[in-house]
Amino acid sequence: MTNYKHDGKTIDTEKPIDCYSKYVSRFYFCPRKDKEAFVRLLLKKCADPNQKVILIPVSDGAVSAIDNHYDILKEHFYFPHILNKPGTIEYWMDKSHQKEIARSVGLHVADARIVEIQDGVYTLPSDVKYPCFTKPLATMNGGKGGMRRCANASELAAAVDYFISHRYRTGKMLVEDYKEITKEYALLGLSDGKGVTIPYILQLLVVSKQNKGIALQGKVSSITGFEDIVDKFKELVKTIGLVGLFDIDFYESDNKLYFCELNMRFGGSGYAVTKMGVNLPAMYVQLLTNERQEMPPIKTGGDAIYVNERMCLDDWNAGCISYRQFTHFQETADIRFIPDEEDPMPEKAFKRTYRKRIVINTIKRIIGKYSS
Repeated sequence: MTNYKHDGKTIDTEKPIDCYSKYVSRFYFCPRKDKEAFVRLLLKKCADPNQKVILIPVSDGAVSAIDNHYDILKEHFYFPHILNKPGTIEYWMDKSHQKEIARSVGLHVADARIVEIQDGVYTLPSDVKYPCFTKPLATMNGGKGGMRRCANASELAAAVDYFISHRYRTGKMLVEDYKEITKEYALLGLSDGKGVTIPYILQLLVVSKQNKGIALQGKVSSITGFEDIVDKFKELVKTIGLVGLFDIDFYESDNKLYFCELNMRFGGSGYAVTKMGVNLPAMYVQLLTNERQEMPPIKTGGDAIYVNERMCLDDWNAGCISYRQFTHFQETADIRFIPDEEDPMPEKAFKRTYRKRIVINTIKRIIGKYSS
């Protein structure tokens, strides 16, 4: 753990495994919800007087902060945008806006209502269909928190109360008609505002219980068999006008594929696509620096099982999976996110963390055994 001060605030944090990479020269921390502090940090620590720096946001909060400070940051950085206007990405982060445009391009979308919360006070819509499923209207205002199946009005009220007590006292929640999901999918892509590249489909085989919505184990495959819906996704992104990387979640229910949400950032399983030979972040860099004038043709093929070791570690540490499952997921994967012969330090850091947690969990079990 590292104790440090940011804008006069003392914060405890731990160095992320990514930061042990030989490709990382500096890393900084910032309070998660303080967008102004984040922008000040970018300008003070990351701007270069000799050239523009490229930003690759990987969280909704970072995307929102950068988008809302477009005019301040554009002189110093390259970053994702829509129509070169501030606030446009945040507008499209609203799931109600996404649902509307998804329907317009022919995608299946679950019907939904909105619960408006003002300083902890709200009224449940009278026309909610039960069971229903709750989620924040924009993920930047709650992440995956507040996602819950509700069988009746009492459970829905409890879900909204949880959101208020753990997230925000003022905000909006989406209440969707509940869909029984048989398969979950995601895809990564890149748009230059006119053309869109979507090289692979990711199927979420095992979803992390500790990190909702993120695949612990998945399968990356070509878009064969998904051409129709991929074309509709491309039309959706082109209609919005996004320039940058994106991630789309969708799912199968009652033999239909439903649009879930569009994230205007690189997704958590994106490295699986990179390992399949399509380096979308590198293409993004070429796009923003005008090294490439148009989207290139891409050759894809084959499929592979991938594993996110950090999700495995979190779920094992929380008792969601056994040690045997923890090792099985890693040993049977075609693609692992951390090991790299040319960049070994992240894997060494991961193993240190793993061994440390083994010791801590062993001590806890011993204490629990003798205290019971």
